[in-house]
This record gives sequence, C-alpha cells and structure tokens, in this order.
Amino acid sequence: MMNILITGHRGFVGRHLKSGLSERYDSGKVFVSDSSRLNLLNPIDHSLIDCELDYIFHLAAWTKAGDFCLHHPGEQWINNQKINTNILCYWKEHQPQAKMVAFGTSCAYPPEKLKTESNYFDGIADKDLFTYAMTKRMLLTGMQAFAKQFDMKFLYFIPNTLFGPDFDIEDSHFIFDLIKKICAAKYEGKTPVTLWGSGNQCRELIYVKDGIDLILDSLHLDNEIINLGTGKEKSIKEYAKMICDYVGYNYEDIQFDTSAFEGVQSKYLMPNQLVGACNKTPLEEATKETIDYYRGIKYGL
Repeated sequence: MMNILITGHRGFVGRHLKSGLSERYDSGKVFVSDSSRLNLLNPIDHSLIDCELDYIFHLAAWTKAGDFCLHHPGEQWINNQKINTNILCYWKEHQPQAKMVAFGTSCAYPPEKLKTESNYFDGIADKDLFTYAMTKRMLLTGMQAFAKQFDMKFLYFIPNTLFGPDFDIEDSHFIFDLIKKICAAKYEGKTPVTLWGSGNQCRELIYVKDGIDLILDSLHLDNEIINLGTGKEKSIKEYAKMICDYVGYNYEDIQFDTSAFEGVQSKYLMPNQLVGACNKTPLEEATKETIDYYRGIKYGL
C-alpha cells in the first residue's frame, strides 16, 4: 500500500503518472492538489491529508510552452516560488518521512554547457526562459538543503519534452503544435502550415509511458538528480517530415517563419549514468500513436 500526494495531477504528465502508479502498486490513499482544496499558491492545510505519505510527486508549475515565459517573468517568479515554497514547507513540517519526487527543467542548463547533471548550476540558464529556470534551480536547492540538514530524501528529474496520447488539445508544446497544424492542413485545408523559426533547432522527445516507467523504476534511489532523456534528438524539420509522411501531407508546402521565437538550438540531455536512456519505445511508433490519438478525438479517424 502506498500513500501519495500528486501536485499537477491534471497535467499531461500527472495523468500518466497516476495511471502508472495504479498499474504498478496496490492502491493506498492518493491526494491531489487543485485550486479548490489544496491550492499551492497558499500554505497547505495539513489537516486535509490524514495519513503519513510515502511519496510526494511534485509536478505543479505555473508555466506554458512557446513564448509564454518571455511575457510573464515576474508572475512566474512570484507564483512558482509560492508553489515550491509551500510544498517544501509542508514536506518539512508535516511529512518529513516521505520522499519528494520533483521535476526540474532542461532550460535551467546553460546552453553552452554539456547537459549532464553536474552542470545544472554551472553557468547562466537559457536567457529566454531564465526566470522559470531559476525557480526550478531554487526548488532543487531547497530539497538539497533539507536533505543535508534534516536527512530527508528526494529525487529530482530533469525531463526533455514528454509526449504521447491523452494530451490536452490546447497543449502548445512543439510536437503537439506540429501535429495539430499539419492535421489541420491535411483534414481541414487550413494552409499554409507555418512553423516558428528556421526548423533547424533540435529537440528531444520522450514517450511519456517510457518516462513514467523510468521514474517509477528509480524510486529506490535517494537524493539523485536524474536527466530524463532518450540520448538523441532531431530537428523540427525532421519531426515535421515524419508527421507529414504519416498523415499524407506534402512536407514541401510547410513554411518556416524565421522572425518568430525559435529558442535554443539544442536541448539534448546526456543520459543519466545510473538509470540510462529512456528510449524503450521507438520514436516513430510513439509519434504514430500520438497522431492517431489526436486524429481520433479531433476528426473521428
């Protein structure tokens, strides 16, 4: 029996995490945070959780994909610092026996450095996502401080983009954006397909079920920082071509807006030496499954 708290349970990763936990473990008590009951922008009312927790999975963050971070740096600092401070205080004061399992962000890595865990604090984070990245560094700093002073246990995963079925159709992470735009052109005639940047920028994708499996396989570890990646990346152009080939849309009709926000040229993460790469499912298979999910709910195909 496992008693857990999940923050960010309504998000894409949170939904898949709940499913993965229920498939693997006997059900104990599962608590979740939401705006009406456990709003992490406020201190947590500890009376709402009536047992000792085994794990706190902290996925909640105030952010969105694309250029959101460029326009909301002040709000991101205030809201994410509140969220992270409140969950850390609750952990320390009321559930110190629990292991905290939290998510960082690849944008906290200095763009010019090799993205291996020892370099996470070593330099200036991605300038376009700087404020959000620094709140994630602060989250890790807090967990490390609690581990040092109070002998508390944590795991901190640094993921690249997780994707797969059951995504929110309003989700604007690049792979979902590509699928939606190309499908709209194919099935609705919404042309041209215009993608941000040159298309030469490279990104790494993790099939969400593989990511959840790796996280759950690693729960026996203590106080580790773990890159969650596949060990390889592709350009936006390559992903777009893969989607076009599968749905039957002419890739040559795609346009690239080089004046639009492009971000860093690479987000490749060095696989963690303890747990290895997260690449159990072939990329093309995972991409087809994701496209099929979207075509089913959007077009009934």
